[in-house]
Amino acid sequence: MIQPASPGQGAHQSRLRELNLATVVRALFAESPLSRAEVAVRTGLTRSTVSRLVDDLIAGGLVAELAPTGTGGRGRPGVPIVPARGTWVGVGLEVNIGHSAVRLIDLAGDVVAEHVVQADHTGSDPHRTLSEVSELARDLLAGTSTTAAVAGVGLALPGLVDTERGELLRAPNLGWGVVPAAQIVSASFGGDRPVRVGNEADFAALTVARLAPGRPSQRSDFLYVSGEVGIGSALVRGSEWVAGRHGWAGEVGHICVDPDGLTCGCGARGCLETVAGQRALHAAAGVESREELLARLAAGDRTAIAAVEAAGHALGLALSGALNLLDISVVVLGGHLGELSAQLMPTLSQELELRVLASPFDPPQVEPLVIDRSPAATGAALAALEGVLRDPASWISVPSVGAGGA
Repeated sequence: MIQPASPGQGAHQSRLRELNLATVVRALFAESPLSRAEVAVRTGLTRSTVSRLVDDLIAGGLVAELAPTGTGGRGRPGVPIVPARGTWVGVGLEVNIGHSAVRLIDLAGDVVAEHVVQADHTGSDPHRTLSEVSELARDLLAGTSTTAAVAGVGLALPGLVDTERGELLRAPNLGWGVVPAAQIVSASFGGDRPVRVGNEADFAALTVARLAPGRPSQRSDFLYVSGEVGIGSALVRGSEWVAGRHGWAGEVGHICVDPDGLTCGCGARGCLETVAGQRALHAAAGVESREELLARLAAGDRTAIAAVEAAGHALGLALSGALNLLDISVVVLGGHLGELSAQLMPTLSQELELRVLASPFDPPQVEPLVIDRSPAATGAALAALEGVLRDPASWISVPSVGAGGA
């Protein structure tokens, strides 16, 4: 006679199934398309277990089958499995000094819809601004033809963020103090989806570290430096950003490059962003926009050239210290720093070569990010989706009996 499983055994089987589902999802999202047989080889699970788990993932809208191609062993056609398109979306929100952005991205990494609004948020009311960008996201969701469900919301902000509590602690360039950002955005979405709040540079760095949700890029270890009005940065190791104990790591923009320099928005003197930040750089060059700065540089304007050289020098000082401390040799420049990388490089490279101790053995590499005015919105959406990939069992409504064994 078959004995029923004890409660402890049932809990064990349930937990084993959750772990195995996550293992299969990691394999499918890291490299696709894969057949069930290929997933079994990569994970060490039996083919029958993988088949049942994949069926659950298909039913839950996390993965999808393509048309059979070739043979998948023993003469049977192999059925490629890929991340599902248009079933679940991550909502990426970004509020920065000069713009707001919303980007909807599905599990395949496709941009379903997006909207960017140019606006000066300096000194704005945080509750009103966050409610407005949330409303923009809801309108975008309502206006698309997709029937995808919202997996989660990511919110990128330019300041010091308590990632555990979802609070913005300080954003000097916005003029915002302690703001319960996750609570405000969650209320706007009805409180039924998780909201992940992070620093804009951290989320932007995720777009460099990922080709799509769960799929690492070739850049696995680098320092991302984001340039807008302020300057932020994020350290990425093993394709994951290093947040630090409190989630505050990466404030390169507030490294001192001149103790007697200008007063920064944070209250200190001589921070990097007082020289290389976009607003400071434009003021020093006597221009109003990036386009005007580039035109002046092309025309050989001495004031503009001197301003960029000073910015490259200051950036070199700050990055040299960071690279020496972190043992990182790749720097990715985003925002206006990425756009000006060719003009910054002569002075910046000179400083890095002189000051980075490991440069004779592993010369620092500086790479511009492909121009995207709101990479943090993309990263915020990816972060929201990766919550699904970490715990796929919670997003599947049709469990498969007996899918826990290996």
